[in-house]
Amino acid sequence: MAGAARARRNAPPREEVLVAAMDMIAERGLEKLTMAGLGREVGMSSGHLLYYFHSKDELLLRTLEWSEGRLGAERSRLLTRPGTARERLEAYVELYVPDGHRDPHWTLWLEVWNRSQNADDDARQRQAAIEGAWHRDLVALLAEGISRGEFRPVDADRFAARLRALLDGFSIHVAIGLRGTGREQVITHVREFLAETLLAPDA
Repeated sequence: MAGAARARRNAPPREEVLVAAMDMIAERGLEKLTMAGLGREVGMSSGHLLYYFHSKDELLLRTLEWSEGRLGAERSRLLTRPGTARERLEAYVELYVPDGHRDPHWTLWLEVWNRSQNADDDARQRQAAIEGAWHRDLVALLAEGISRGEFRPVDADRFAARLRALLDGFSIHVAIGLRGTGREQVITHVREFLAETLLAPDA
């Protein structure tokens, strides 16, 4: 028990570990992220990391939740700033789509999705909470645009589900580097889709 107490006292703050994990993914790719390698980055043994996170799956999910927390704060800032609903919807789309091939957040997201096939109920609920936050914000923005006459009178919840499915599909293409689907091309496709299906003719 004394050894475990010393490990707790000497361990870096948990956020420092998550920051280091994200930095390693950005610099070296997810395949290079190992518990031993991460431990060297933060001055901990892989055993101590497992003491805190229990498994690599949990470490990845915690890192994703931390990254999503930062994105959520940025999303809130964009969606509450002055301007039209259309302008804020464009900002939402630009925040959603990966920066490019091997975008670290999306690389991590794809790995967590892949591992979720064998995840327990708690992990699935935590992933659903992340998805739910993006969905609720989009529904609220669509409802606002509809009420202002900027958007057509669509079912906001159904349209949000379909738009996010489109964004997910395109974003995966960008993140894995599929030819012909760079970030700017994808954003152009989405803008055209919104012009055809959502924007009011006189908006």
